[in-house]
Parts: sequence; structure tokens; C-alpha cells
Amino acid sequence: MANVTSFYLSRVIGNKVYSEDKKVLGKLEDLIVDAKNIRPKVIAAKVKRGKNVQIVDFSFFIIYKEKGQYVIEARNLKPIDVQKEDTIMLVKHILDKQIVDMNGRKVVRVNDIRLAILSTGVYVIAVDIGLEGLLRRLGLAKPLKKVLKPLGKSIPSRLILWDDVEPLASPRSDLKLSTTYSKLSTLHPSDLADIIEELDKKTQAYVFSTLDEEKAADVLEELDVEAQRNVLESLPVEKAADLLEKMPADEVADILDEIKEERAEELLNEMEKEASEEVKELMEYPENTVGSIMTTDFIAFKTHFTVEQTIEELRRLKPEPDEIYYLYVIDNEERLCGVVSLRDLVISEPQTPLYEIMSRNVVYVKDMDNVNSLVEIISKYSLLAVPVVDDDKRLIGVVIINDIVYELLKVRKKLV
Repeated sequence: MANVTSFYLSRVIGNKVYSEDKKVLGKLEDLIVDAKNIRPKVIAAKVKRGKNVQIVDFSFFIIYKEKGQYVIEARNLKPIDVQKEDTIMLVKHILDKQIVDMNGRKVVRVNDIRLAILSTGVYVIAVDIGLEGLLRRLGLAKPLKKVLKPLGKSIPSRLILWDDVEPLASPRSDLKLSTTYSKLSTLHPSDLADIIEELDKKTQAYVFSTLDEEKAADVLEELDVEAQRNVLESLPVEKAADLLEKMPADEVADILDEIKEERAEELLNEMEKEASEEVKELMEYPENTVGSIMTTDFIAFKTHFTVEQTIEELRRLKPEPDEIYYLYVIDNEERLCGVVSLRDLVISEPQTPLYEIMSRNVVYVKDMDNVNSLVEIISKYSLLAVPVVDDDKRLIGVVIINDIVYELLKVRKKLV
């Protein structure tokens, strides 16, 4: 009898469970862990006895090696009531299932699971996503290692610590955790979007539905067109409309242009009237025009505003970083008059009116100009944002550099 400090799940699942006097009690079908802790502890075992399956207390089990083989011994098969919430069945919920590698920011498949035996119990410590894990389950890992060793070769192995993974429940799974996707919620929206895009349609919708509204809106912006369509079609109209209202109007217009016309109309009707009208106006612009990619979320101040009033208003509005690349100045008819930099605003005297410190030489584009004109402008003048005016020179929107780059990438993808 040899003590074991760690083992792979594939080495024990399907093995016989013995009593202390070596009588066969059944066959081990699964291990159940308490997932509330950072390091999940095995609390129960699923044992098949004839045609019956029992969930029994794992604290009566010991695992050791005898003649090179793993032996599972149980002093008692004591039934235990395991709550589905905050427990994970390793075979049913993790093995061969998709999980998120939090460090790699990607979806991977689990080929095996590593567990450690400590004085306080048995714990899950890592998942194996490498080729070795797959070969181990087929019983080919050891023979192949012997063949490769004289050649100086090895089988690729890849372990990910449990701390760095997030299990993914499918809509058809009974996996229910009170801390569902708590790790995923810490990711940047673009990373989370990349992960959701790798999932099947139903799991995309399920994972997305667990995000809070603010996070969901940010992630929706970052998803590719197909994933956006899948998510919006899966959500109730009311919830989808609430999410869209939290997003910039130009982003909403782009999304609604890509989904079914009937669904888009349904969502627009459900949105608040002001937000809906703003989106509809943007959707009317022909493709490849400046107006089709501009945002109407911008900040402008009247010429008579003082420096002090402007700063107070900025404090009140708490604008997003890309909304204050430049501060635009307009007259009473909302015509673009000038632009003020944050530097000039900060160093000027509080009572100075904006018309005294603004630059009147403003580079702008018209809403019906071709998108390609923006590339030349931002390149020539090194701008982070370009104001958009109508034929009467009224300021109606802004195009930020992110949107220009995105538009160029979109065109490139169509050409590939």
C-alpha cells in the first residue's frame, strides 16, 4: 500500500469501490465538489451499486496505490444530501466540457482533472487541457511516453490551475452556482466578448444573460455581428431595449442595421422615444457616409460660457474620456464656432469667456461626406476626434478615431 498525494480523475473514475475487508461495494461514477471555496473540496461521491446510484459522503473514502494501481476504499457508504447550488460534479459538469482559461482569455476543453490529497481532504487543483490528458484517458499516455523517452521527446502537457478557470454551464446543464461567472465579470469587455464569440449560440445567450446591465451593454458593443444578432434575438424585447439605451446611438444604429428588420423595429418601439429617434436618424444615413458612423454623444458649450461655468458643467456631466478629446464651442443657433483644449481651459482665468480662448480654425466634416475623407483628415492634422456639421454648419455629431479605425477594419474584412 502506497500513499498518494495527488491523482488524475481519469485514474479513479470507473474503478471499483472496496470496503475495508476488500468486498466490492460498487463503482465510482463521479466526484462532487463544494465550489464555494477558491479551492473546491470533494464532499461526495456518486457510486453505482447494481442498478442503483447513491450519493455518499466522501469523508469516509481513502485513495491509495497497490501494485501500481489506484485503490478506492470506503469505510462507510453514508448517503449525503448535496444541494445542487454551489456544487460541481466533476465528470458531468467539467470533464470534456468547455471552460474559460482566464489567463489566456479563451475557451478550452477539459481533458482531465488533477486533484490533491491533503490532511483536510481532497481538493481540485488544476485542469488538464493538453494532449497528455486525452491520451491518459485512452490508456495510451504511459506506453507512448516509453516509446518517446529514448528519442528525447515528450507528450505536450498543459495544466491550468483551478484559480485561473471559470466553468461554463450550458443552458441544458443543471450546474447552478450562486457566484456564476464571478471571474468572467472581472474581464475587460473586449476579452469577454472574444470568449462569448467562441461559444455555441445557446451558451452565448446563457452566459450573456448572467451579466449585469452595465457590463452587458459594454460587451454587446464589442461582440461581432453574428454574436450580437444571437444575443439580441435571445433576450426579451424589454431587456434588449434597456441594454441598447445604455449604448451610444451610433453603436445601436450599427447593430440594428445587422439584425432582422422586424426585430429592429420591435426594439426601436420599445426604447424610450428620445433614444429611439436619435438611432433612427443615424440609420437613415447611407453606408460609407460620415453620418453613418458619427456619435451624437458629444459635449458643446455656448460662446458666452465662462471657464468656471464650463468646468462646473464638466464636473456635473462626468463625461466619458472619448467625449472630451476636444471641447467644441457653438453659437445660439448651434453652429460650430471653435474648439477649446483642456489645457487652455485649465490655465485660463475663471471668468474668461470661451470665445476669448477658443481656436476658430476648426477642422470639420459634413455628415454626407464620404468616410474615406476622415482618414486623410486625422492623418494630416493628428486628430483624435472630428466634429460633424450639417449644411448650415450646425454641430450634429462627432467621429472619434476608434470608430474610424473600426470602419476601416470592417471594410478590410469584407475584402478578405
